[in-house]
Amino acid sequence: MQKRKLGRSNLEVSAIGLGCMGMSYGYGPAVDRQEGISLIRAAVERGVTFFDTAEVYGPFTNEDLVGEALAPFRGKVAIATKFGFKIENGKQAGLDSRPAHIKEVAEASLKRLNVDCIDLFYQHRVDPDVPIEDVAGAVKELIQEGKVKHFGLSEAGVQAIRRAHKVQPVTALQSEYSLWWREPEAEVMPTLGELGIGFVPFSPLGKGFLTGKISEETKFDKAISGMSCLASRGRTEKRIRLWWTCSAHLRNRRKRRLRRLRSPGCLRRSPGSCRFPAQRSCIASKKTSEPPASNLHLTISATSKAPHQRLRCKEPGTRSICRKWSAAN
Repeated sequence: MQKRKLGRSNLEVSAIGLGCMGMSYGYGPAVDRQEGISLIRAAVERGVTFFDTAEVYGPFTNEDLVGEALAPFRGKVAIATKFGFKIENGKQAGLDSRPAHIKEVAEASLKRLNVDCIDLFYQHRVDPDVPIEDVAGAVKELIQEGKVKHFGLSEAGVQAIRRAHKVQPVTALQSEYSLWWREPEAEVMPTLGELGIGFVPFSPLGKGFLTGKISEETKFDKAISGMSCLASRGRTEKRIRLWWTCSAHLRNRRKRRLRRLRSPGCLRRSPGSCRFPAQRSCIASKKTSEPPASNLHLTISATSKAPHQRLRCKEPGTRSICRKWSAAN
């Protein structure tokens, strides 16, 4: 397993991490506890040292699961968890990144994970009611107290990243990124390269659509009936064909970029100037865990945008194809 350091920090993790959310939350019934523990430990045996959880997954139960599973590997793995949601009566009830709440969450997460220090503490979502400087300041105090090692952000915009980084260096940003959701390439990745911040993409396999796990026959649990389910509309194959059409130019450009990366001229420039993000050593990929085939829920997540809007066709000659397809479907 390859190792990578996130940004300019000393946090070294495996190039592929394991997102543990789906074992407890979000995609149907939780897996059997022992099965989840076995899966996590099997990942460690295969070289994975980067595990992702959050208090809101469950809520709380996923941190407890990860803590028990990784107990034999203390000091050999890095655990990332998150704060930023208000939880009432066992459910999400809005955002809450008040400094006092952040510290409460940290204390509770330390107990559930059964660790002395959180390796990477993300703000789960930016809270518009709390200045990002106050959030960064609260995490900075936790770092000074030895309860947190590194500060991270999730799904944050460029301005929030810059403002937070001035108060407490941000080690990593976590956002969705895959071959068919490339939005971070426009502004976020250049900013991360400039500031020396690592990037942790989630759903790098397109939420299962790019792995062959999803077809028109795939059945989804009622627990995710309110989510954006492309397969349930019988359009999966059309969307995959569209993706291949729209990415034909991208594949050719990728080959050219690889040739440039191997050239002496590119090696003399800074890493951020070599415009092929997958080659940047600061990127660690968070591959979400997959439940058993009989409990296949791990592929679709809620989105505020229509499915066709997420297929961003930025290459010459492909925009008209997407417009025609969207109008027809």
